[in-house]
Amino acid sequence: MTSNCTIHYPSNYLLLSMKIAAVSLLALVGSASAFAPAAMTKSSSALNVNAEDMKKFGAAFAAAGFMAAGVAQPAAAITKSQINELTYLQVKGTGLANRCPEVIGEDSITPKAGSRLVDMCIEPKAFAVEEELGKGGKTEKKFVNSKVMTRQTYTLDGIEGSIKTDGGALSFVEEEGIDYAACTVQLPGGERVPFLFTVKDLVAKGTGSTFKPGFQMGGEFKTPSYRTGLFLDPKGRGGTTGYDMAVALPGLQSGEEGDDELFKENNKVFDVTTGKIEVSVVYLMYFINKF
Repeated sequence: MTSNCTIHYPSNYLLLSMKIAAVSLLALVGSASAFAPAAMTKSSSALNVNAEDMKKFGAAFAAAGFMAAGVAQPAAAITKSQINELTYLQVKGTGLANRCPEVIGEDSITPKAGSRLVDMCIEPKAFAVEEELGKGGKTEKKFVNSKVMTRQTYTLDGIEGSIKTDGGALSFVEEEGIDYAACTVQLPGGERVPFLFTVKDLVAKGTGSTFKPGFQMGGEFKTPSYRTGLFLDPKGRGGTTGYDMAVALPGLQSGEEGDDELFKENNKVFDVTTGKIEVSVVYLMYFINKF
């Protein structure tokens, strides 16, 4: 089952082009035109494979090699069975651990009462951040591409939840799994945006009672801040503890003078807002496992 979806994070104004893959009873896979996130400028990783491994898993290792070298590679599918046959040393440093397995087929699935969606995997392919840009004396909001600064540990995996039928429409309630990851992206101007990529407590409602091409599902989930109010920055400033301002700058603080200038650096907030996700099914594969 192939899926294209967009996720909206109101707390950080983030849009994510996502690839979703679910393995076991149901499977969701990302668009074939997806591209890899930008890699770090330096990498000491190496492919620990031999000639036989390269023949057996050529496409998968080629994709990982491009990622390690910092080059956007063409989409190369890798299945769950291929991943399971690899050893730890073969996966280490290649980026394969951050990939969602892919399966494509043509069929439809009508879940019965008590069905569960298990092993769902969500792999971000691109991050766009909403910025306010000034042009011609006017300010407009626009989504700009960003560079991933986080190591390759931002894919969500093992997500599991129950599937219910409400008025002839399917709904999915997320219950457990690796359903959050701390991420940081950098804008073209150098500003960095930290956020918590998550689908915690997602309640997604579908447009029909059958998983098939054209099926759409969407809903809301909790989006906590990247850090709590107890976090201290390098200068000891925090939301609920630490200094109110940088130690070297209290001379500017007269109660009125200097507050506006220092507000951006000193202001620390912790918000829990609501995120939204939309998923559309393009391809679907039915497994032998019964509900």
